[in-house]
Order: sequence, then structure tokens, then C-alpha cells
Amino acid sequence: MKLATWNVNSLTVRLPQVLDWLAANPVDVLALQELKMTDEKFPHAALADAGYHSVCFGQKTYNGVALLTRTPVLDVVRNIPDFADPMARVITATVQGTHPIRVVGAYFPNGQALDSDKFQYKMEWLTALRRWLHTELEQYPDLVLMGDFNITFDADDVWNPAEMEGGIYCSEVERSHLRALIGMGLSDSFRLFPYAEKSFSWWDYRNFSLQRNRGMRIDHILITESLKNRATACVIDKTPRKNERPSDHTPVVLTLQSA
Repeated sequence: MKLATWNVNSLTVRLPQVLDWLAANPVDVLALQELKMTDEKFPHAALADAGYHSVCFGQKTYNGVALLTRTPVLDVVRNIPDFADPMARVITATVQGTHPIRVVGAYFPNGQALDSDKFQYKMEWLTALRRWLHTELEQYPDLVLMGDFNITFDADDVWNPAEMEGGIYCSEVERSHLRALIGMGLSDSFRLFPYAEKSFSWWDYRNFSLQRNRGMRIDHILITESLKNRATACVIDKTPRKNERPSDHTPVVLTLQSA
């Protein structure tokens, strides 16, 4: 079984790339972020023609998340329950199978700057996410939390630690929230396996950042202990980032052996 996450930075623009990638990489679950479209414009038919069921939670111009799955899903939840949020950031569903998996696809807030109101919102959102996940983990031992986290784990996740450490995406307070998720029994699936130095999932469009590999690893797949025991690989697929008019993010793909 393969599960992937990809911030597509506008599904309107990137739908042909998503369809091409799925044809070449027929994953079982794909979590998308930054759809930047309303629900009524979501391309359910095109994705169904490609063999995927889809559930979405859209928003005009900003945000928006979706789950694409080979089989229908159950118990869909949009956003974080009991946390008032006008932004479309989270979509959760149970992927059916012999051993169902609860999948949480999330677009974490950016935060912009440490002294901004948007950063305070990011902190409140992260606290609410973790509080809600406690209840989800009690109910679903096989759970995946994946998406664009807009946070790095440590200096290995940034191209220039000397310049970036302590700033947005790399601050101690942001990383403490990631460590708290790990403390809840989740594992960073990418770090379960050997990886090359400067392995990133996002590169700025400016200053030839991709060509110079000046990026960050901010797209993550976190998994529970039961799924950790089934994980056989987790890779970053840089190929779509080299497309014409690409997203600034690229997919991360987790492979699980059968239970």
C-alpha cells in the first residue's frame, strides 16, 4: 500500500500534473493541499476517470484540502472539531480495507512571522490539532497524519541552518509542537530510513532554488506505531518539481507492507 502527500499550490493549474503523476505512480491514497478552489469546482469526474474516489474541503483562492483514494472512504471529518476556523485546512477519513487506516490530510498554517497575528493563530491551531488527535488515536490505532506542515524538524531539514534557524518554520516553539506529536506515539516516516543530506520537499520559485537545492523539508508523513512496523520505504519524489509551471512542493510517498 502506498500513501502520498502533495501541496499542489492550485489544483486548477496543476490538475494535468496530478493526473500524470498518478498514472505513473498509482498510489492508494493521495492527500492534496492548497487546492485554491471551491468544492463545486473540484474535478471529481476527472479523478474518477483516473480510478480515484475523492473527498474535498475547498476554499476560494486560498487553502483547500482533499483525499484521493482507490476505495471509498468512511467517516469524513472536515477541519478540527471544536476549533472555530474559517480556513479549509484539514480533511480526515477512514480508508477501507482488511485493516482500515485513518488518514488525516492537513495544510498547517504558514505563520508568516514570529511576531505576527498569523503566527499566534498557527500556535492555537497546532494546540487544537494535537488535542483532537488524542481522541482520534484512542479510536484508530492505524493512523496517518500527512500534509504540508510548514515546520521543519531540525537543521537537517533546511538548506542554510546558520541563516534560517530560529526563524519561521525553524523556530523552537514550532518544532516543539512537532516533537509533541512524536511524543503522542507518531513517527516521522521519512526518518525511519536512510536518506541523503539536503533532502527537501519544497523549494522557492526564486533565485534558482531548485537547481541550487536551496529548500526545506516541510511536507511530512507521521504514522502510528502499528504502521511504523509495516513501513518499508518513504521517499521524496522530486520529479514533478521539474515540470513546467510546477508546484513549489513535491510529493512524499510512504510504502506499507500488507498487514
